[in-house]
Amino acid sequence: MSQLPKHRPDPESYRPLIVPASFKIIQGGMSVNQPHATNEGALPVSPVKNKVGSYFVPVRDIEKSRSWYCRVLALDENSCEIIGGHLCPLPMEGTGLILDTMPMWGGEEPGGAPSISTPAFMLLTADLQGSLDYMKQLGVELVTEIMHDHWFVVKDPDGNKLMICRE
Repeated sequence: MSQLPKHRPDPESYRPLIVPASFKIIQGGMSVNQPHATNEGALPVSPVKNKVGSYFVPVRDIEKSRSWYCRVLALDENSCEIIGGHLCPLPMEGTGLILDTMPMWGGEEPGGAPSISTPAFMLLTADLQGSLDYMKQLGVELVTEIMHDHWFVVKDPDGNKLMICRE
């Protein structure tokens, strides 16, 4: 039997995995959260849904970050209310993004809450080159150019790394 390599994949060859909707069929029609038989019997069904509601993005200046994300995502700033002085939910299709100065999680420390140093989520595009050109026009800090004709990474004003990926 061959063993899997013990090294990490080269970041240059990384290509995000998009799980097809047919995955449930591959798993025998079972949801990931359905009980599976064990020696002791079936496990209870988890009340935690197999669904992401929103991602929190740590930011230091909520107004500056709201402006940046609204420009990048072509959102109207007036539709992105700042709540409690530290939260700004962005109107997204699908899974949400919430900008947060994170007062409970280090946001009140001198450097603020730690930024996301590896892309934790991807934003989709039908026009990869057009998206890269747009980011350049906005003066967004690029981490990579287009890689494997599939994705590129940028930094937001707080140093959070965001992946832009071909849909």
